[in-house]
Amino acid sequence: MNASVLIAPGEIALQRREVPIPAADEVLVEVTAVGICGSDAHYFHHGRIGPHIVNGPLILGHEAAGRIVAVGSEVSADRIGARVSIEPQRPDPTSSQSRAGRYNLCPHMEFFGTPPIDGALCEYVTIQSSFAHAVPDEISDEAAALFEPLSVGIAAVQKAHVTGGSRVLIAGAGPVGLVTAQVARAFGATEVIVSDIDAQRASAALQFGATRAIDPRTESVRDLMVDSFVDASGAPRAVVDGIAAVAPAGHVVLVGMGADEIALPVSLIQNRELVLTGVFRYANTWPIARDLVLSNKVNLDAMVTARFALDDVAKALVADRVPGSIKAVVRVEPSVLPKESR
Repeated sequence: MNASVLIAPGEIALQRREVPIPAADEVLVEVTAVGICGSDAHYFHHGRIGPHIVNGPLILGHEAAGRIVAVGSEVSADRIGARVSIEPQRPDPTSSQSRAGRYNLCPHMEFFGTPPIDGALCEYVTIQSSFAHAVPDEISDEAAALFEPLSVGIAAVQKAHVTGGSRVLIAGAGPVGLVTAQVARAFGATEVIVSDIDAQRASAALQFGATRAIDPRTESVRDLMVDSFVDASGAPRAVVDGIAAVAPAGHVVLVGMGADEIALPVSLIQNRELVLTGVFRYANTWPIARDLVLSNKVNLDAMVTARFALDDVAKALVADRVPGSIKAVVRVEPSVLPKESR
């Protein structure tokens, strides 16, 4: 099969790789669409994210959809032909976190596109059958691939305790900020304020769930007194100002990846009894994502602003630098599957 491989920071090559063979509990998925995430771009530019270092050739990509073309011995052959959205993780089911239902926090997690685990920017991937979620024909391949960032937004809104009538502040109008805004509205928030220093992105937020968009350089958020604040920017100033904008007993959820350490207003957090937490991936969100898209509460297709082929991944990884860009997607056109893999 063809695979787009990160060879070194800034260097992508199209290589031939063996088609993977599904283990007993796995399915083989013919990939059709892969969304480009900011983490993919970070690995491409810098070769690492925190402790995760690219030490050898790596296939990026964890936002993926496709069609099941083969199954392992423990999986029903009835699944062959099903269109699926891939939940790109393999936790250890025996770990204490998995057993507690928090499999996203499993210390032995194998996650697509995170060194040394290869991702989905290739023609075929294997995944455990239970993590290949069936999608109906009403949902496009591109939207099915974007269930992954949508799941981050769902996890954030759940942790923010958003409910009917909530007032929510979201910092950052990138893809995660925009899906979070849509999910917040779907969960009943009546006011969703999105802040971003990029005027085009702030304007786009009004098309994706925001009731108000502001430039934090010219308009302070600190007096908003919202019920919940979700940071999808990773910017230290946005985090601190966002915390100050939360009313007593409110919730603060940190999603954006930025500085490893920042100074927080501890006395304010204490005096207002704010609940501050983070989001690390997701658990049990794919059924919710499917229903939100099917009910038109969330529009993922409209977020796709650029499409690339598998041999043009290097361009896809810098597409976020184009003004007005929201989400780039790589469309994969698989070659003929070898008979021995069927």
